Amino acid sequence: MRGSLIAAAIVLAASIGVVAGQRLERINPAGVSTPQTYSHLVKAGKLLFIAGQVGATEGKLAGATMKEQTEQVLKNLQTVLKSQALDFSHVAKITIFTTSIAEFRAAEVAEVRSRYFGQNRPASTLVQISALANPDYKIEIEAIAVAP
Repeated sequence: MRGSLIAAAIVLAASIGVVAGQRLERINPAGVSTPQTYSHLVKAGKLLFIAGQVGATEGKLAGATMKEQTEQVLKNLQTVLKSQALDFSHVAKITIFTTSIAEFRAAEVAEVRSRYFGQNRPASTLVQISALANPDYKIEIEAIAVAP
């Protein structure tokens, strides 16, 4: 019994060391903005942490509506995923920040989201906040994806 516990402790310590010693790769793919203070994508082995994407591209807002902005957010997310030869089926978790849950729950916005994710529904958290980085932004989505 004691030998089994020691062996389990050694395996656990070794696996923690592998994760802790993993190199982080910071990437700003072509097709999305080039931020000065963060990276759009940080890879840690097969895990991809994708920064919050907003409804704008190259500094230009996609439109004033939740539907237009959600479409652009998901296009931006798709660009980041494609840069790593991935798609929405690789997304494990998203966090959605919105200034209006009521607008976000509209059928036309649900249709946009469904078009991108289809049956590959990630774990999801929806949070209403008072404002995003730009007062014109209505939605921001961050994601965690897993490469094969």
